[in-house]
Amino acid sequence: MTAVPERLGALLDDLVARHRPSSPVGRVPAGIAHLGDADRRGFGIAVAGVDGTEVSAGDADTPFSIQSISKLFSLALALGHDSDRRLWSRVLREPSGTAFNSLVQLEAERGIPRNPFINAGALVVTDFLVEQVDDASGSVLDFVRTLSGSDALTVDGDAAAAELAASSRNRALANFLADFGNLTNPVEEVLEHYVRHCSITMSCRELARAGLFLANAGYGALNRESRERSLVLSAADTKRINAIMLTCGTYDAAGEFAYRVGLPGKSGVGGGILAVVPGRCAVCVWSPGLDAKGNSVAGAAALAELTSRTGWSVF
Repeated sequence: MTAVPERLGALLDDLVARHRPSSPVGRVPAGIAHLGDADRRGFGIAVAGVDGTEVSAGDADTPFSIQSISKLFSLALALGHDSDRRLWSRVLREPSGTAFNSLVQLEAERGIPRNPFINAGALVVTDFLVEQVDDASGSVLDFVRTLSGSDALTVDGDAAAAELAASSRNRALANFLADFGNLTNPVEEVLEHYVRHCSITMSCRELARAGLFLANAGYGALNRESRERSLVLSAADTKRINAIMLTCGTYDAAGEFAYRVGLPGKSGVGGGILAVVPGRCAVCVWSPGLDAKGNSVAGAAALAELTSRTGWSVF
C-alpha cells in the first residue's frame, strides 16, 4: 500500500490552473438537454488514497450528473449477485470500436452487446439487476451512498424524466435486446431504472471515494468512525472490472485514453472521468465540455498530465 504524496495538493492546484477552460470548450450532449446547463468553464479534481488521504482542488465539491460512470457501480452490484456467472453469457468484454449507442453492431451480433459499458451492455446489466433486487436504480443509489459515505446523494428526478422522454435510441436498443431474447423485463421498466441510475448526481470528491474499492482489491474507503474497511467486491471481480475499464471505459476512444493516461478509467457525458491507480488511489476529474467521442476535453488532458508528472500508470 503506497501513500498519496503530500505534494499532491500543490500538483492538483497547478492542474486546475493549467486545465480549467478560460472559455467554453468542447460540446455538450444534444440529446440530454439538462447537461447543457453546466458551466463549461467548470473544472474539479479529487484523489482518494487507499491510506485514507483525500486531496482535491477546483470545483471538486460541485455535484454533476454521473451518467455512464454509474455503469461501473451497476456492474459491480450485478457481479455481487452473480455467483454462477450468468451475466457474462449475456454481455461480452470486448471493445466495441463503434459509438456507445450503436444499433448496427447490436443487430449484427444478434443482441449480445460487446461490453457492459456501452449503452446496450449497460441495459443488459440493469435488466439483470431488476431480476435480482426489488429496486435496481435505488440499489445503485444506496450502493454509491455507502461507498462515498454520503447519505445525501440523490437522483435528479426531473433530469431522469426528461432523459427518459428523449430515450428513442436507448429504447430502440432495448427493443433489439428484447427481440433477441436478451432482455427479460419490460423495456420501459428497464429503461426507467437505467436513466435513473445515470441521473445520480455526485461531486468529484464523492466519486473518488466511491471508486476507491477498485484501487484497493475490492475494499472500500476507510470508515472514519470504526477505522475499518468493508469488502465491496472480490479481488478477482475487481481486477476484471478494471480490465474492462481500461479497454472499454471511455467509449470508442479507450485506446487513445490508455495511450495518453495509462490508467483504467470510466467516463460519462456529464463531463466526469473516474480513473483508478491500482494499489494507490482513485482519481475523479470533472469538466463538462466533451470531445467528439463523449469524453471530457479538459478532464482527459489533466489526467494525462497527472500521470506524466507522478509516474502513475499501469504500464
